[in-house]
Amino acid sequence: MNIQFITDNSIDSFKLAFNEVSKDAKSILILSCDKNDYDLHKMNLILGACDIPIIGGIFPQIIYQNEHYEIGSIIISLDDLLDLNLIENISKNSDQSLEDTIEEKVGELESEIKTMFVFIDGLSKNINALVLGLFENFGLSLNYIGGGAGSLSFIQKPCIFTNKGLMQDCAILATTKLQSAVGVKHGWLPISEPMKVTLSNANIIEEIDYKPAFEVYKDIVENISNKTFDNNNFFEISKAYPLGINKLSGEMVVRDPIMLDDNNNLVCVGDIATNSFISILEGSDDSLIEAVLQAKQEALLNNIDTFTLFIDCISRALFMGDNFSKELDAVCEENQILIGALTLGEIANNKKYYLEFYNKTTVVANIQR
Repeated sequence: MNIQFITDNSIDSFKLAFNEVSKDAKSILILSCDKNDYDLHKMNLILGACDIPIIGGIFPQIIYQNEHYEIGSIIISLDDLLDLNLIENISKNSDQSLEDTIEEKVGELESEIKTMFVFIDGLSKNINALVLGLFENFGLSLNYIGGGAGSLSFIQKPCIFTNKGLMQDCAILATTKLQSAVGVKHGWLPISEPMKVTLSNANIIEEIDYKPAFEVYKDIVENISNKTFDNNNFFEISKAYPLGINKLSGEMVVRDPIMLDDNNNLVCVGDIATNSFISILEGSDDSLIEAVLQAKQEALLNNIDTFTLFIDCISRALFMGDNFSKELDAVCEENQILIGALTLGEIANNKKYYLEFYNKTTVVANIQR
């Protein structure tokens, strides 16, 4: 397994490392930082000249061993020829067309397939429909691991690595025979009674209990936090108070309210359906670190040589600040390769629960080398 970790944002450094990994790779995984601000034309020339399957994304930050970085890239060789499927223009497709496209492109999976990598533009609409389409087609037959790429500027731009180049509003699906084990936990607890989402549109919540959504959210959060929302501090406060969608089975699915739109509606990473029941959540450094330890325990893959892919939400790191290093220390094992990304949403399933697009959640995956 060849891993090249680049600590600068030079496109020349990227090209050298990419070419080095390409020499003996069957497939290539790339995790890269948004602040690299790579020249799109030059990057697309590098990617387009490669005939080895490429997957990955550009994220707010990346993880190498027990450190996280705002600048740099990780390029990894995978010892299997990935079967790639690119789903384009996610935001412009209906739920049914996305499911039909997945069925048409991916088709029947061979019995040897163990894992699907899923990297998606985290600022696209209809992410939940795409994830539902995956589950409707393939169910619990394999493990899923991946996350939402994109920028903390919340401006959509090319962020998914493909053999066509960097792309936006798309998802790359990659199936592999490599074995994996996945753990998923979040550590957030409800601090409000369940409330009904009475009007929403994809990832935008307009009404909660028939009242303007932001007014309801604002009243509860300001009362608990002793902080006051103004025109500039929404995300600074909201990162500590996500929303939890109540599910009949499994943990609550967390949604990050990241901004207000022009009509003062709550804009989230990921959809929340009308008639869903939600609660406002709160966490602590201790509860989040405990969640990582639980996910790590779930992801044990005995008697197989593995590396660890750690998909963690960027807003967890922003919430924990300097204490985020404790979360990395909790998941990092001596003599075990740890790579990862701080994402705009997490995608994971371990053959036990319904497949979801998560926010503020930690995903630990041990993957066969």
